[in-house]
This record gives sequence, structure tokens and C-alpha cells, in this order.
Amino acid sequence: MNDKTTLTEPNSVTEQSSTTLIDEKSRRWQLALGVDDDQQGTLNDRDKRLSGALSALYNAEQSTARGRGSLSRSAPKISKWLGDIREFFPVPIVQVVQRDAFERLGLKEMLMEPEFLAAIEADVHLVADLVSLRSVMPEKTLDTARHVIDKVVNQLLAKLEQKTTEAIRGAVNKSKRSFRPRFSDIDWPRTINANLRHYQPKYNTIVPDKLIGFMRQQRRLADLDEVILCVDQSGSMATSVVYSSIFAAVMASIPAVKTKLICFDTSILDLTEDLADPVSVLFGVQLGGGTDINQAIAYCEKQIEHPSKTHLLLISDLYEGGDASQLKQRIAQLIKQDVNVITLLALSDDGRPAYDSDMASEFATLGSPVFACTPDQFPDLMATALKREDVMAWAAEQDIKAIRPHE
Repeated sequence: MNDKTTLTEPNSVTEQSSTTLIDEKSRRWQLALGVDDDQQGTLNDRDKRLSGALSALYNAEQSTARGRGSLSRSAPKISKWLGDIREFFPVPIVQVVQRDAFERLGLKEMLMEPEFLAAIEADVHLVADLVSLRSVMPEKTLDTARHVIDKVVNQLLAKLEQKTTEAIRGAVNKSKRSFRPRFSDIDWPRTINANLRHYQPKYNTIVPDKLIGFMRQQRRLADLDEVILCVDQSGSMATSVVYSSIFAAVMASIPAVKTKLICFDTSILDLTEDLADPVSVLFGVQLGGGTDINQAIAYCEKQIEHPSKTHLLLISDLYEGGDASQLKQRIAQLIKQDVNVITLLALSDDGRPAYDSDMASEFATLGSPVFACTPDQFPDLMATALKREDVMAWAAEQDIKAIRPHE
């Protein structure tokens, strides 16, 4: 019996190895040729992502349907699937795919056309896509892309800067008022309300008789509140990176707070020194790739000097590729030290994001408010955080659905 067993075991192992080899060959052919929807069941979740990322670029039928230079919002986001490509392939292959994406999607032709800048309806999504592909753009095209990005950033700054500045200044010094404020310290809502009787119909404006503003105080550097924006730059977080960079630039211009911007994937990029120019910040990030949140939080820990005056905003979908257990320990320790840790699953206009629901619930259990936020809501969120008020109560008032803790 033992001899028989000894003789049959090698055959069994050989058959097993042969079957595994056939399955692997079949998998590779499916990924190379693409699969229909009814064949998706033969691939695991990771292979489905890889197949979808490749099909989005190399499926000729889809490319034709989109048309030349299409950046349709309904198509897979360039930065999202390019992020997947960076995760699945080594750098030399990624560079090939980036060049193909740049050519096949018609971006090169679009950016070379003189009429492009005047006609394009550029938005935050286009900015994210251009930032993702900048490494394969020729110099002339890169200049045009930077011009497009600068145009969108300036539009967003015009929309978001005043509200953010007023909200944060009001939060850090809400009790002191001055009737002879400097221009940058004027509290415009109160000033307008106090001067409504001075409205001039001929000029369609108010000529204020009395200015109301925030009393400027000389505050020691050690007394300042510190805000650390720790932003996930993996592909799925592309628009969040754009908005975070703009808000960080706005807050960095406010003397009442110290602002740091840390972007990360599997590496860490401290962009704090570049915040005077948000376009340069965006050209410094590298969208796409893997995620190591634990490593990023460890870096942020080292930047904290006064925990009770620090507000750490982690902006991430919480899909952790690093040490998840250690990450949760770090968050728990920061909260214990009185760091105001807030977790935003997204900072964008795109609705409810995809995120790791288990990790989100774990963070909520540790005591960090966890929810998604729109750019319009962000200034009020920061004001609430800086005043150390109940962020969860604020979210409820805004009809924001926060993540519940594990029970």
C-alpha cells in the first residue's frame, strides 16, 4: 500500500501543477485579449480591476465611441485607471501605458490647438487628468496644460477663498471685534448688514459708513492652531487632491493658523513649502498607485509640536495597503493626546465615495469623525474644528451621513 501510495503521489502533484499552469495561461490570455461581461466570473476582483483598466484604454470599440479627445464624465476617470496601472505594473510599463493614454485619448491634439483654451469647459476633473499625465507630455504641451490648470485653480480660488478666510479668522478670534480693521481683516457679512441703509441704487452697491472686522492680535507662533492636511493621492482620490491643495494654499495665507500639506501613496510628499503657489503644488503630486496610510500618519506624528492645538485632517478612502493594525493604534494614540483627528472619505462634489467601510467604522469607533465633505462645506467644517466644537453635530446639521462606530 505504501509503495502504491508513493508511486501515485508524484502523478497527483504533476496533474495539480499542470492544472495550475493551464489556469494561469488562461488567465493571462483573458487579460491580454479582454473579457466580456459574462466572462468576468472567471477572474478574481484584482484581475477584474486590471482588465477594466486595460480595456478602458485599449478597447478599440470604446475608444471610437468616445470620439477624438473625449474626456466624458461617464468614461472611466483617467487618473483612476492610470492609478490602477501604476499599482499593477513596474515603472517602465507604466510609462508605456501613459504615452498610449496621452495619444489615444487625443489629449496631445487638444492641447496643441489654439482654440482649445477658449473653448474648453475645464473643471477639477480635467485638472486631475492633466496632472496624472504630465510626466509624458512634451514641453510645449506641458506649458498649455499648466495654463489650463492655472485657469481652473484661479476660478476655484475666487469661489472658495473669501468664505474660507472669513470662516477660519472668525473661528480663531470670534470674540474680538474692531471698527477700524485692516482691509484683510474686514468681516464682510457683518459690515454689509450694518450698512444696508447706505445702498446706492445708481452704482448697485453699498458704500459702507462703518467697517466691522476682526481685531488683529500679535500671537506667538507656539500659540497658533496647526492644521495638517494628510491627503491620499491614489487614483481614486484625484479630485480630493486638487481641492485639498487649493484649501491648503488659502489657509497657508492666513496668519492665524499654521498649515501643512502632506500627500502620500506608498511614498510621502511634504508640499508645505510650496503652498504659496497651488499650481506648483499640483505639479508636485503624483496621482495614482498604492496606498500606505500608516506610513503617512507616522510622518504627520513627527510634525506635531502641540497636540492640543493640532487638527489632523486625513483625506482618504481608507483602503490601506500598509500596516492596518498599526495605523489604528497610531490614530488612537493621537486622539488620546488630544489631537483633533477628522477623517474625510472625500473632498469633492462627486457624491458618496467608495471607501473601506470596515476601516471607516474602526476609525469612528476610535473617536474620529468620518464622512465625506463637499468643497462648499469645507470652510464651515474647518471653523467648527478650530473652535473645537462637536464636528458630528455639525455634520448632522449639514445633513451629512457620518460613518457609525462598530457596535
